[in-house]
Amino acid sequence: MLTLELYTPSMSEKKPFVLRIAPEKLKALEKWAADEFRSTNGQIEYILDQALRKSGRWKTKQEDTDITG
Repeated sequence: MLTLELYTPSMSEKKPFVLRIAPEKLKALEKWAADEFRSTNGQIEYILDQALRKSGRWKTKQEDTDITG
């Protein structure tokens, strides 16, 4: 059985940055986040996490273990 261990950094480990986004995109993102019971920031992190994994640029600890044995 494969289980994935997700890394969730603490607030002190996260680096803040400014994101410029069109108001209509932000509104759509806020609605999407609310629909999935996430904060807007949490939704952005979720989307980025999924995109990074899909592209092979980010691996979970479990995937790293599977590769290195």
